[in-house]
Amino acid sequence: MVLKAHVAAEGPILEIASGAGEHAAAFAAGLPGVIWTPSDPSEEARVSVAAWRAASTLPNLEAPLRLDVLDETTWPAGPFKAVFCANMIHISPCAATEGLMRLAGQVLADPGGLLVLYGPFLEAEVETAPSNLAFDQSLKSRDPTWGLRDRDEVVAAAREHGLAYTFRYEMPANNLALLFRRA
Repeated sequence: MVLKAHVAAEGPILEIASGAGEHAAAFAAGLPGVIWTPSDPSEEARVSVAAWRAASTLPNLEAPLRLDVLDETTWPAGPFKAVFCANMIHISPCAATEGLMRLAGQVLADPGGLLVLYGPFLEAEVETAPSNLAFDQSLKSRDPTWGLRDRDEVVAAAREHGLAYTFRYEMPANNLALLFRRA
């Protein structure tokens, strides 16, 4: 598990765009020393996360927050040891990536707080898998502001908010885990 190798054994972690909540329950179970705080702007998603939380009975899984990366009034104060975000930035407008970087830059513990992004990315030096190209086109057909993000543009946005790109991990199904540290 990439997170286990890079996060502190204890402390608070904020998950952005938790969706249904299965990741929150799995990560809280796999990292028993951390306090995992899921979040999502969707009420439906937060209800699902709460159900996963109730079923898991994990003491380190917090109630889900209503958090929208485009609305700073919904952001928690922090500090957090890590911010984790899976499969959000390609299913949202580019402004959400910018908001995520601004949020991480504000709430991550200084120095060394970790931002982990998981999902598909475009990389100039790596041939994009045909399945990812088809996925990108499918996303853009649903909403022209959606689509796979260029890794270098994501790195540049992170840098603007004091986050240094540190690792790239290849993950299953043509996904990547990109890690950033607060300087």
